[in-house]
Amino acid sequence: MPLRTFPARLVGLLLRAAALGVAALSFARAADRLPNVVIIFTDDQGYGDVGVFGAKGYTTPNLDRLAREGAKFTNFHVAQAVCSASRAALLTGCYSNRVGIHGALGPNSTHGINASETTLAELLKSRGYATGMAGKWHLGHRAQFLPPQHGFDESIGLPYSNDMWPFHPEAKPGTYPKLPLIENGRVIDDEITPTKMDQLTTRYTERAVSFIERHRDQPFFFYLAHAMPHVPLAVSDKFRGKSAAGLYGDVIMEIDWSVGEVLRSLEKNGLTQNTLVIFTSDNGPWLSYGNHAGSAGPLREGKGTSWEGGTRVPALMRWPGHIPAGVTSNDYVMTIDLLPTLAGLTGAALPTHPIDGLDVWPLLSRQPGAKNPHEGYGIWYAQNELQAVVSGDGRWKLILAHRYRTLAGRPGGRDGTPAKYADAALATPELFDLAADLGETTNVATAHPDVVERLLAFAEKCRADLGDSLTKRKGSGNREPGRIAADTK
Repeated sequence: MPLRTFPARLVGLLLRAAALGVAALSFARAADRLPNVVIIFTDDQGYGDVGVFGAKGYTTPNLDRLAREGAKFTNFHVAQAVCSASRAALLTGCYSNRVGIHGALGPNSTHGINASETTLAELLKSRGYATGMAGKWHLGHRAQFLPPQHGFDESIGLPYSNDMWPFHPEAKPGTYPKLPLIENGRVIDDEITPTKMDQLTTRYTERAVSFIERHRDQPFFFYLAHAMPHVPLAVSDKFRGKSAAGLYGDVIMEIDWSVGEVLRSLEKNGLTQNTLVIFTSDNGPWLSYGNHAGSAGPLREGKGTSWEGGTRVPALMRWPGHIPAGVTSNDYVMTIDLLPTLAGLTGAALPTHPIDGLDVWPLLSRQPGAKNPHEGYGIWYAQNELQAVVSGDGRWKLILAHRYRTLAGRPGGRDGTPAKYADAALATPELFDLAADLGETTNVATAHPDVVERLLAFAEKCRADLGDSLTKRKGSGNREPGRIAADTK
């Protein structure tokens, strides 16, 4: 019977029932949808530079909210305490020396991330995700190494660190070329000036919010890799002079505002419940910059070292209904573990080549009885130096004999001019019980020879796999970075 012949009231009931059915179907689809992922990765932000981690002189209400509504991770680590290496590990799930990325790549670098590596963006793109990023890339500035060639549908940001520019006060004239801003692989501004740098945090935040709004109807991954608080510090007028901790505090307050804008966008678009938000930093504070550097809190040393102040960073994660709210975890987790964990959550296939991270979702979601699946973690630095190994449970850390930089108790520099580091050396391995001695003050190797023996044996496994220039060992599992052709150098 044609619909128009039904009584009007019955037609109304049928239409309402159909509408309810469509709504129910939409709700079911939303519930089954793959989770969105937002990773906010700051630059040189120290362990003590968030309110809930003990920051002083400024507040971080949005980051503190992230901790209340999600989890605070007090034993979260980067693989290496330096820019490019740290980013390579985050995005590939590998120790950076496995993929041939060491240190911080500069404007004269002729290598970068290899096309054969699988990035987090490529992994999630294989599951139908929209992928975007804003901020510092630092995995090679040549065309073949930029985000569009490594899984990102759209991108905007700096190709390397913001101090690699002509305005660097410590560099000789001509050391650095103009610092460009690159969008989708194309230079859109060939010279970032100090005035323009003041707007980067705002500009990157606006791109993140725009991306979320444009892709709210499909699963998405956004990587917000702020240039700040890496020196030279820059902040917009809306936060300049707002903190009681000088320019550094102003910069952190603006980063906190940025986090709030992302959270508000998710809420506005009804995406809060289905989005995993991860906030962390690429390494500890650059202590030689003094009042323009952050704080490692109770930790020893900072950026550029394998002590806890270099690798242990603040971390917050929120996914309502999946990560319990208001909890604190002291389980050892490293950035290399994020890629396999997200692969497990989304059903994405892991790369066919070896990676180093493992799925740690039971730890992140605070499942009862969950344990770290790693035997241990290796910590390399510089040009493939194995400087430390850590037990999988995070309790024991064996610092191996090596040289490292330190301020040796002296204060850092002032207002953008760094103090000079001293050179220090560890002649023999030292063991630290991080559960009892977070500041790595007391060597307990003599009291625990069995632990030392176990960790030395693990160090040998690390050397066999990825090598160790300190002991002149070559590994069997190292892969080459990407390199530009000789005729394009």
